[in-house]
Amino acid sequence: MIDLSQAYDTLGADLVGGFSLALLVLVGLVLVVWDAFRNDARELPWVAAAALGVALVWEVFHLSSVPTTAFYDLIRVNGFASFINLVVVGSGLFTIVLAVPYLRKIEHGYGEVYALILFATAGMILLGTANNLISIFVGLETMSVCLYILTGLVRDDEGAIESALKYFLLGAFSTGFFLYGIALLYGASGTMYLPEMAEGLAARDTAMMFWAGVALFLIGFLFKVSAVPFHMWTPDVYQGAPTPLTGYMSTASKASAFASLILVLFYALPPERWSLVLAVIAVATMVLGNVLALAQNNVKRMLAYSSIAHAGYVLVGLAAGTADGYSGALYYLLIYSLMNIGAFGVMALLEWDDKEGSRQTLDSLSGIGFRKPLLGVAMGVFMFSLTGFPPLGGFFGKVAVFAPAIEAGLTWLAIIGVLASVLSAYYYLRILFVFWMKSPDDQAEEVKKATFTVPTSSAAVIIACAVLLLIIGFVPGVREITQLFFEQGGPMALMP
Repeated sequence: MIDLSQAYDTLGADLVGGFSLALLVLVGLVLVVWDAFRNDARELPWVAAAALGVALVWEVFHLSSVPTTAFYDLIRVNGFASFINLVVVGSGLFTIVLAVPYLRKIEHGYGEVYALILFATAGMILLGTANNLISIFVGLETMSVCLYILTGLVRDDEGAIESALKYFLLGAFSTGFFLYGIALLYGASGTMYLPEMAEGLAARDTAMMFWAGVALFLIGFLFKVSAVPFHMWTPDVYQGAPTPLTGYMSTASKASAFASLILVLFYALPPERWSLVLAVIAVATMVLGNVLALAQNNVKRMLAYSSIAHAGYVLVGLAAGTADGYSGALYYLLIYSLMNIGAFGVMALLEWDDKEGSRQTLDSLSGIGFRKPLLGVAMGVFMFSLTGFPPLGGFFGKVAVFAPAIEAGLTWLAIIGVLASVLSAYYYLRILFVFWMKSPDDQAEEVKKATFTVPTSSAAVIIACAVLLLIIGFVPGVREITQLFFEQGGPMALMP
C-alpha cells in the first residue's frame, strides 16, 4: 500500500520529474476551457504545438540524466523514459502541424481535437514510462479513449463512425482481458510494481496463476500494437480516421505500447519462458501483414497492413529477450515513427475523394509525382525506408532488431523477417511505380481537377521526416543511447 503521508513533501520533485506529463495535461485542460469560451479559436492548435515543443526540448535535455522514478515510483523519468517520450511527443507535434491545414480543408478543425491529442499523448507518456500495473492501465485507457474519439471525428461520414465503433468495441473487449491479467499477476506476485514481480513470484507457489495472468495481459498489449491475431481492427480504423491522425495512431500509440511491453518483459518475465511464443506471433504478424497488403488498392489500407507487419519486426527484437533486442526495438520505433508520419502526411495532401482517403484508389494517382515532385520524392524516401533499403533509416532499424535475434539463436526468425521485407518491396515500390511510371493522363477526372495545395508547415514536417531518415543511420549515438538503457541493471541503471 502506498503511504501518502509525505505526498506534499515530494510533490515538487515529482512535478519536475514528470514535467512533460504534467504540462500536457495542464495545457489540455486550458484548451478545453479556452475552446468553451472561444469555439474553434485559431490559436488553439499552436498553443498545443508549443506545449509539445517545450516537452520535446525538456526530454532532450534529460535524455542523459540519472534515471529515477516519480509519483511514488509509479512512473520512470529521464533516460529510457525520456527517449520514449521523445518519440511520442515528437509524433504528436508533427501530427498537429500536419492536421491543422488538413482539418480546416475538410471543415473539421474543431478546437477539442488538439486537447484530445494532448491528453492522448499524456496517456502514452504514462503508458510508456509506467513502473506499476495500475499506471499501465490508466495510461492505456487514457490513450485509447482519446483515440476512439479522434477516429470518429468526421461524424457525418458513416465510414468514420463505423471505424470508431469497431475500435471502441474491440478495444473494450481487449481491456477485459488486460484487467483480468493484472488481477492474476497481482495475485501471483503480491505486488503491482514491475521490478518487484519476479521476486514476489519466487516467494510464492503460484506459477500457474502467474502465467495465466501473463497470457491475458499480453492479449491487451498485442491488441494495441495490432499483432496477429489481434489485428482485425487496424485496416478499418486506419481507413476511416482522418489521415494525419491515422499516422499518429500508427506511430505514437504503438511506440508507447511497445515501450511498456519492453519494461514488463525486462523486469517481470524470464525470456526462456515466453521467447518462443513471441517469435511465433512475430512470424504470423510479419507474414500475414505483408501478404494482405499485397492485395490492397487503397493506400491507407495498404499502409495499415504494413503497420501490422512492422509490429512483427519489432516483436523479432523482443523475442530475442536480450538487452540488444530491447534496445534495437526502441531504435526501430523511432525510425518507424518518422517513416509512417511522413507517408501518411503525403497521402493527406493527395486526398481528393472528400472521404478522408477511404475511397481513393492508388491507380487514381497515376503520375502524381510529376505534378507534385516534392511529395513524390518524399514518398520515395519513405517507401524505400519502409522496405529496408540502405542507407536509409529503415535498413538500420531492421538490422537493429534482426541481429539480436540471430545472436540469441533465432536465426530462422531473422530469415523469415528478411524474406517478409523482400515481399513488402512489391507493394511499397508499386506506390512509386504509380507515382512516377504511369502517365498523368490515366488520372481520374477528380484528380485532374484537384489542386493539391501543399502548405509550408506540412512540407516542413515531411521534409524533416525524410531528411532524418537519410541521416539517422549515420548517427551512431542514437543506437548507442538505446543500448545504454539496458546495461548495468536496465532502464533504471545510472547512465554515464
